[in-house]
Amino acid sequence: MKFDLTSLKAFIAGDRQADRVVPPSGFTAQLTVFAAGAMAFLAVFALALSLASGRLAKQWGDELARSATIRIVAPLDQRAAQTDAALRILETTKGVATARALTDAEQQALLAPWFGPDLALDTLPVPRLIEVIEDSDGMDAVGLRLRLSAEVPGAILDDHARWRAPLIKAASRLKTLGWLSIVLIAAAVAAMITLAAHAALAANAQVITVLRLVGATDDYIAQAFIRRFTLRALSGAGVGMVVGMIAMLLLPSGNDAASFLTGMGFQGWHWLLPLFIPLLAGGVAFAATGSAARRTLRELA
Repeated sequence: MKFDLTSLKAFIAGDRQADRVVPPSGFTAQLTVFAAGAMAFLAVFALALSLASGRLAKQWGDELARSATIRIVAPLDQRAAQTDAALRILETTKGVATARALTDAEQQALLAPWFGPDLALDTLPVPRLIEVIEDSDGMDAVGLRLRLSAEVPGAILDDHARWRAPLIKAASRLKTLGWLSIVLIAAAVAAMITLAAHAALAANAQVITVLRLVGATDDYIAQAFIRRFTLRALSGAGVGMVVGMIAMLLLPSGNDAASFLTGMGFQGWHWLLPLFIPLLAGGVAFAATGSAARRTLRELA
């Protein structure tokens, strides 16, 4: 069905006589509204998951890319001297913004989840850790490793590359999964509405026959079904979208204890994106109902 401005106004305003062809209530109406509402609710969370995963991948990439760790694995009587030597090298290394050796208390806090809070570091061969923060230009990790191996034999540089890549890959896959979920939700809505439209058309086969006898065209009949099912999908998806956004507001905020869920909400202008979900549901319903109506009308001819 081709739409110009006049046809669009007529579609929105509707035709009272044509609307009588479609049952205003019943199983098909309830199924359409419920399916659109439930899928819109799920689409809000799928969209939030995709956007949050994208932010998470960027955050992990930025944070880990700007940091590195040096472990000083040396005998106790040489550990302090090698730590000082490594810090002197870092002071003259291009791309290093700050570098500092972690204190015993900080290292004990890092190990507490595994060994408990009463761990005595002098009882274990725990290496001294040096935290390195890069500037915006970044440092030459290969060159730094060569300098450390030559001047500080017990120093091991970890630029977090082996940790960064899997984390970013996992977050990127979650983002893709979120968008794929939205596509599958749209397909499920199309399938539900197609079944509902088929059922409504079949239930009104005798009415359609009478309309044809009095001169009604198939386009006229199809438009009545398309309009009714599109508006049902719009209204159901609108309610589902609102409920989904309220549920998003009830999730933990970024000020709560750190977890992945604290970043699940929308941020900034992303709050506007769920408003397109009802429009998407309406477009899917328009296409699905049009296809189902024309196919069923040909079968009833």
